[in-house]
Amino acid sequence: MTLNCDNETIRDNSFTFQQFISFLKDKKVYVQTHNYPDPDAIGSGFGLQKLLEHFGIDTTLCYYGKIDRVNTRKMIEMLGIEIVSKDDIEDQMKPHDCIICIDSQKLGGNIIDLAGDEVACIDHHPTVEIVDYFYKDVRMVGSCATIVSGYYEQLNIRPSVNAATAMLYGLQMDTSGFTRGVTDADIHAFAFLHPFIDQKILSSLEQNLMEFKDLQAYGAAISNIQIYDNIGFAFIPFPCQDALIAITCDFILSLEEVYVAIVYSKRDSGYKFSVRSEENASDIDCGIMVSESLKDIGTGGGHSFMAGGFVPIENIKKLGNNPDEAIIQRFMHVKDSMSEH
Repeated sequence: MTLNCDNETIRDNSFTFQQFISFLKDKKVYVQTHNYPDPDAIGSGFGLQKLLEHFGIDTTLCYYGKIDRVNTRKMIEMLGIEIVSKDDIEDQMKPHDCIICIDSQKLGGNIIDLAGDEVACIDHHPTVEIVDYFYKDVRMVGSCATIVSGYYEQLNIRPSVNAATAMLYGLQMDTSGFTRGVTDADIHAFAFLHPFIDQKILSSLEQNLMEFKDLQAYGAAISNIQIYDNIGFAFIPFPCQDALIAITCDFILSLEEVYVAIVYSKRDSGYKFSVRSEENASDIDCGIMVSESLKDIGTGGGHSFMAGGFVPIENIKKLGNNPDEAIIQRFMHVKDSMSEH
């Protein structure tokens, strides 16, 4: 069954969430975020974990990569969130164990394949590869936490203070303070969650979002930014974590002359990209732009206003003697093609 309400809901199975809960009974369950999880991935994963706990289903919240942002680490500490690295569980996980992909989808390009069986995904990103799940709930909303909070409301269950705070913080961060990709469902989720949150903790999380080391990335981006037809390109010539690349991209997007920002960082394994656009850049779909620009040398995808990509180190040589210029030409060619249509 497929439901599509104003492009906000896509469900390709006939199982209800209640039936999914019954399916999980007496099973070993993992809730897996996307790699290098952000507040929305962790907040929605934690919210789902606590909801399933209400029905006697114990879960392990897990991820791959690093949690490198100071505000995300504060969130985990202040809200008592237990989340473990895949390195801590890979010897324990069995092929028949259940995995719920949260804020992510199997084969989506930003989630590592673990040993268990991906039985479900709950996400707000466009589907890249079709996967047969027992339960799938993908909605084009601003935050995955919006979807999870809806389960609480649907089942008439009051979220705990910490779960509500985590989900609301994830919602605020993924929508950039309700200025990016916001839908009516996100506003409704805010209204539902707000009475249950700890305002003092939320206020603390919204302060001191940067560390001193973050200034290096900003400095590198500022020193080599190039702007072509209101598209800002910036190369960071040293390894940066995903979250910092994205934040630097948002910083470039804040320039008056820029309505699409493309920032990429050099890593030992390749080039990591972040692409952002203003809401009024209607002729540019960031997910399509990065996918088309990197299609024969790497991977990419995401939302129309927020996306990411990666080019493996072995493919950098395909960009010739001047990789930066080649990257700009690729993106500008796709931009021109999109504008024509």
